[in-house]
Amino acid sequence: MTKAKKIVLLIAVVVIIALMVVAAVTNKDGVEGTFWSLFPPVVAIGLALITKEVYSSLFIGILSGALLYSNFSFTGTMDTLINDGLISAVAGNAGIFIFLVELGVIVALINHAGAAQAFGRWAEKHIKTKVGAMLATFALGVLIFIDDYFNCLTVGSVMAPVTDSKKISRAKLAYLIDATAAPVCMIAPISSWAAAVSSNVTPDVAGDMTGLELFVRAIPFNFYSLLTLVFIIAIAVMGFDYGKMAGFEIKAQNGDLGILAESKNAENSEENTRGSVLDIIIPIIILIVTSVLALMYVGGFFDPEQPDYYHNFVDAFGNTDATVGLPWGGLISLVIIVVYLLCRRHLSFKQAMEAVPQGFIAMVPAILILTFANALKNTTNLLGSDTFVNSIMEHASGLTALLPAVIFLVACFIAFATGTSWGTFGILIPIVLSVFDAGDPLLFVGISACLAGAVCGDHCSPISDTTIMASAGARCNHIDHVSTQLPYAITVAAISFVMYIFSGFVPNAWIALPVGVVLTVGTLLVIKLITKKARAK
Repeated sequence: MTKAKKIVLLIAVVVIIALMVVAAVTNKDGVEGTFWSLFPPVVAIGLALITKEVYSSLFIGILSGALLYSNFSFTGTMDTLINDGLISAVAGNAGIFIFLVELGVIVALINHAGAAQAFGRWAEKHIKTKVGAMLATFALGVLIFIDDYFNCLTVGSVMAPVTDSKKISRAKLAYLIDATAAPVCMIAPISSWAAAVSSNVTPDVAGDMTGLELFVRAIPFNFYSLLTLVFIIAIAVMGFDYGKMAGFEIKAQNGDLGILAESKNAENSEENTRGSVLDIIIPIIILIVTSVLALMYVGGFFDPEQPDYYHNFVDAFGNTDATVGLPWGGLISLVIIVVYLLCRRHLSFKQAMEAVPQGFIAMVPAILILTFANALKNTTNLLGSDTFVNSIMEHASGLTALLPAVIFLVACFIAFATGTSWGTFGILIPIVLSVFDAGDPLLFVGISACLAGAVCGDHCSPISDTTIMASAGARCNHIDHVSTQLPYAITVAAISFVMYIFSGFVPNAWIALPVGVVLTVGTLLVIKLITKKARAK
């Protein structure tokens, strides 16, 4: 760390301590439901961006939340930190941790069998350009729309050899993964995200509409998700980068792809020339099929005792739990893949078992960050952040036409500060439904603004689970991913904000969406011209 950064860090720590003293003095009855409820995530995010070190930053954020919640009591702070924070975070995400390890083991198996190298050789022959590699990564991300965790880890594992061969940095790969994970799931009616949104919609406030119907009707106005996809295609075809991403891409052209040191050993395992492209395609197909079937099973699709409507594919997904279904699918597919690779004689049983600890070790950074991030969310919830946000929205309810833009900004802020889209849905959807009448065209614009803002804030936040998963999938430094992604995400967010102002007065998707597409492409053309002139000087 440079001397300048050490000084900035010292100043930041002094400011944090001073603010906490102010909070304790001015709120003797507690800070629950006040703007101090968002102080812990702001501390964690700020420190992470200053120090580039995510573990200590998250821990300090959790500690500050525990201190505020317990009113600086030692035993209360420890109880909040350990029980309500860390233990609850591990217990609540045990299924996802298991799924992470399962996928890590599958990736290690594929590498041992030589399938990744074979896929890389195939890609060198058939995907000729850097643009082709980026668009292929984009296409695979769009195809895997069931769940964002599944998307991040699968796309990263499959496409890393392709993007490496075309000298695309791992930071760029992480962006492509992240930008086709949550945004795609957010506009896919059959996904874990659609189920999460639907679960927050009750008939008493939505009229005759089901949660899924409201979700589908809001899709055309989900500008951030839709325009992010346009943005990816446009920037790939235009062939330029800006912000910190440009620096990482220049390094990649010189051979420094930005791969995590602990991942290089796993990825650069001994060369196995017996592997073929089928040995990566078939395991991925097995993983997708078993995961979908497992999600349907958990949703009651195959249970004769469940009501008839759960035997519908869409309703089963609305009733499923990804934290249970994905570990089911991951374990079954792992066993089948081991048997398949042993039958193909591409690796021995001993090598297959060696892949188990290797897969676990590769996922330890993601598991640690997820644990700390979720502990931070838990302490933020204890401080009553939802109550504070509710009071803000009540004061903004008189803006009518400008309300979608306000909702978008509020959702962005909550998701960025808390690192959760789903938590943002839970806070804002009931508020939005109470603000607009069931027959008001602005209802769909308002709901889409809530969903788009949640995805945007989640996309930008260094403590977001999806952002963490994208870093894990690309095997790149987490803070590098966040810092390179921010300029791109903020560009699309700014365009989306303008479009929500426009849609507040013209709530017609057939008009608004084409305007948004033109505005996105036009903005990129201007940025390209500016960056070209700046480099020429």
